[in-house]
Amino acid sequence: MAEPVELPTRLGILAFRNKVLLPGAIIRIRCTSPSSVKLVEQELWQREEKGLIGIVPVRDAAESASVGPVLYPGGGTDSGERNVKSHSGLSESRKADGKSQQEAVHWHSRGVAARALHLSRGVEKPSGRVTYTVVLEGLCRFSVLELNSRGNYYTARISPLDITKADMDQAEQDPDFVSLARQFKVTAMELISVLEQKQKTGGRTKVLLETVPVHKLADIFVASFEISFEEQLCMLDSIDLKVRLSKATELVDRHLQSIRVAEKITQKVEGQLSKSQREFLLRQQMRAIKEELGDNDDDEDDVAVLERKMQSAGMPANIWKHAQRELRRLKKMQPQQPGYNSSRVYLELLADLPWQKATEEQKLDLRAAKERLDSDHYGLAKIKQRIIEYLAVRKLKPDAKGPVLCFVGPPGVGKTSLAASIAAALGRKFIRISLGGVKDEADIRGHRRTYIGSMPGRLIDGIKRVGVSNPVMLLDEIDKTGSDVRGDPASALLEVLDPEQNKSFNDHYLNVPYDLSKVIFVATANKLQPIPPPLLDRMEVIELPGYTPEEKAKIAMQYLIPRVMDQHGLSSEFLQIPEGMVKLIIQRYTREAGVRSLERNLSALARAAAVKVAEQDNFSAVSKDFHQFSSPVEESRLAEGAEVEMEVIPMGVNNREISNALQVISPLIVDETMLENVLGPPKYDDRETAERVSNPGVSVGLVWTAFGGEVQFVEATTMAGKGELRLTGQLGDVIKESAQIALTWVRARAMELSLVDTGEVSLMEGRDIHIHFPAGAVPKDGPSAGVTLVIALVSLLSQKRMRADTAMTGEMTLRGLVLPVGGIKDKVLAAHRYGIKRIILPQRNSKDLVEVPSAVLSNLEIIYAKRMEDVLEQAFEGGCPWRQRSRL
Repeated sequence: MAEPVELPTRLGILAFRNKVLLPGAIIRIRCTSPSSVKLVEQELWQREEKGLIGIVPVRDAAESASVGPVLYPGGGTDSGERNVKSHSGLSESRKADGKSQQEAVHWHSRGVAARALHLSRGVEKPSGRVTYTVVLEGLCRFSVLELNSRGNYYTARISPLDITKADMDQAEQDPDFVSLARQFKVTAMELISVLEQKQKTGGRTKVLLETVPVHKLADIFVASFEISFEEQLCMLDSIDLKVRLSKATELVDRHLQSIRVAEKITQKVEGQLSKSQREFLLRQQMRAIKEELGDNDDDEDDVAVLERKMQSAGMPANIWKHAQRELRRLKKMQPQQPGYNSSRVYLELLADLPWQKATEEQKLDLRAAKERLDSDHYGLAKIKQRIIEYLAVRKLKPDAKGPVLCFVGPPGVGKTSLAASIAAALGRKFIRISLGGVKDEADIRGHRRTYIGSMPGRLIDGIKRVGVSNPVMLLDEIDKTGSDVRGDPASALLEVLDPEQNKSFNDHYLNVPYDLSKVIFVATANKLQPIPPPLLDRMEVIELPGYTPEEKAKIAMQYLIPRVMDQHGLSSEFLQIPEGMVKLIIQRYTREAGVRSLERNLSALARAAAVKVAEQDNFSAVSKDFHQFSSPVEESRLAEGAEVEMEVIPMGVNNREISNALQVISPLIVDETMLENVLGPPKYDDRETAERVSNPGVSVGLVWTAFGGEVQFVEATTMAGKGELRLTGQLGDVIKESAQIALTWVRARAMELSLVDTGEVSLMEGRDIHIHFPAGAVPKDGPSAGVTLVIALVSLLSQKRMRADTAMTGEMTLRGLVLPVGGIKDKVLAAHRYGIKRIILPQRNSKDLVEVPSAVLSNLEIIYAKRMEDVLEQAFEGGCPWRQRSRL
């Protein structure tokens, strides 16, 4: 407990509106008004440990009559100060704590001196306003003799009202005081014992009863209760010790009785029955009470509510009969029976499914739909045209059973967002069902109800969640389903995607047919090969091969950069990314078909800019700890003040508000130096191809992957050996066979190509050939590397380097024919990204170049080949000069 404090004759006064600080209590306040900030600055902050202030309660004049004498502001003096003299029941308007309006208040004539246990100073941004957070401890009472204003705050001439040691010794001789003190301590000990049983605390409080004087204990205990403002004033005005102890004993006893009443009610509520027995008994009593009152309130009966919900679900007649039969079984069961909960959950599913509820399609505006597609997606002209055609058919014949669109393409090209755009154009709800990694047929058809933990399939669950029977449902990653002992989900999808069968789709959990014919299905996939042919036959494939660098730059400027800025709480005032820098990112840091890697790089730049912007916030906070924060009873009790000085400190501010509060001198403009600092050294450059083919035995091919087209280098070398061919690079069977065919063709024409001397018997005599496909961790297969393998072998054996600006693709036969391959658009775009200028293609693939953007074709030289001789003629600088016989 604090030692007695010698008070000065004058104290700075802080007003507490409708709140009292008693001696021994601790309260935390936040000072924001000019008057309170000036008071804390002059009386506490500058004086440090020696600072004291007075806390005086005030009340609104409109409230009831005050308790005890009050003060009011009086007339001015020659010194410029205003004196406030003691009166009773009088008040006058004044400005309180910097408020703009006049407020009439009563000042109480008594207060409590307080000292600061903790004091911290802060500066708010961007206003620059100074605030103080103060933890105050009440010390002793005083009487206000005269109230004056000093600048922005009040000071008062005071008279201490604390009990002296002589007065305390005299009071201890009074039998009435001794009796009151004994009664107070007995009541306080009972309260502490009750609290100790409930909260397992109270050890330190018992020590206080033996060490702290009883008149100070009265204030400490009363300060820990929630009592009215009138009772607080009453305790503050209780100068006489006997009056104070009597009032404190009454308040402590009242608090003790309220706790005992609450415990008695709790004991009555808690019975001796187990949980299941208690629930059963209460249900029986509720049923009996309702029968006696004649009040059969269906709102309280869950089964009745469920029955009404089923009646309003609009089920077909045959399904309604099935549901009624299941409901009759449920009514005969007790809630404690094992099958009760599963039967109820099943009926709730039947009631929640939208049997008749459907979204009313708005009148289709094809022009608005086209504008919506153009605003959401850049490029993709052919795909957008196909979607407009699909919507046009829906407009002319709303009940048409249109095809299931399947968007196939590498990641990040906008497949999922295209499906969402279709839903928006039709005005229907959109739901996405992810099929990636699904290997259990029950995920499509649901589990049978006989299994523990059974649930409906993803389709029925999605229909339930979306709440309508005609949504646009996206079957995402349909190529990534698998099959094992639990069934084949792809086979289960055959019924879902067939318009002649899905009108009576049978989910195993539902066990009744459900009409899926109103649902518009859209699927996405990265590649077609894993999709079973019967399932692929039910869908119309629309390929999205990827974007050109020019398209990526436009997408970044129109879509990605605004989205990244918004996600990181930035704007053009803080960060600017010129289009030239976007093109450098595309050229040096990303070589993908989509734009996800591009968006990640832009996000990295935004994060770096966010750090620089946030570092400009120079919020200053200074803290002074005068005493260790401790209190015998009131450690956790902090005031939620009623005056302006005691406002709640806001705890959460969103990122956008923080960004708007920060001011920067000029925006941060991204340049090449910043690119290298944030993204690191460039990952790609246009010199890679020239460096890789600088030695003989290397050729450049074009391949297709699930992530789009890629440039594939093929390396070959020879060594002394037994005439064997070694292949590495995680190759599949088809590509291994292509290597054997290529070697056979080269060996058969070794003489014509001058790869062996006239006297040599065999090309492979005494040597081995090793062919390697770099990036050995990536699986590779397919026939399109046939011509690339021949060029690598010819380059190796002739020691001639192929052209660094040329790449090729095509399957070859044993007789030297060049056959067409797939993925031409992806491969051409990949060559364009790598800076390749010439491409050798099978002649029968010329029709596939229609899909390639004209801007890409204008920068490329396309060479068609029918036979391997055409490829050899174009792959090497100056043709094929080592040919010696015209029959080649």
